[in-house]
Amino acid sequence: MAVTAGRRGLPTRRCFRHWVALAAAACGVDHGEVAIRVVDEPEGAALNGQWRGRQGATNVLSFPAGEMPAVAGLTPHLGDLVLCAPVVCEEARAQGKPVAEHWAHLVVHGTLHLLGHDHERPADAERMETLEVRLLGGLGIADPYQQRLASPLARRSANHE
Repeated sequence: MAVTAGRRGLPTRRCFRHWVALAAAACGVDHGEVAIRVVDEPEGAALNGQWRGRQGATNVLSFPAGEMPAVAGLTPHLGDLVLCAPVVCEEARAQGKPVAEHWAHLVVHGTLHLLGHDHERPADAERMETLEVRLLGGLGIADPYQQRLASPLARRSANHE
């Protein structure tokens, strides 16, 4: 699926839905909703400070819905993603990759967090990154971690990934 830009140069809703569905399917989830909010740097910094205790905006924040009871006829809510558009765009520029590919990576990355993946321990990080690379490769996107490591500037700009 080609990435198409919607209003304000952001990926379209269809792209966001596709990336969420791709990550969810890889985790054995065949349906579910994810709320996605795209924010500016001040809001991104406020949320990062409030929820992670860190200063400054980060690229993506994931808020899993947790164990919510199933309700007949309703699509389960998997959680919420908050993406900071200026950070996403700056990281893509610094890492020398198309911004659309970085959006795809961060939505996949964030969705995997919603579904229980993390990268706190090296073995968990390796599993999560391997899955991300496989999913993104299926979209024709190069290994985002290899690109990040290739450039000293990109290594300095890495924020959340």
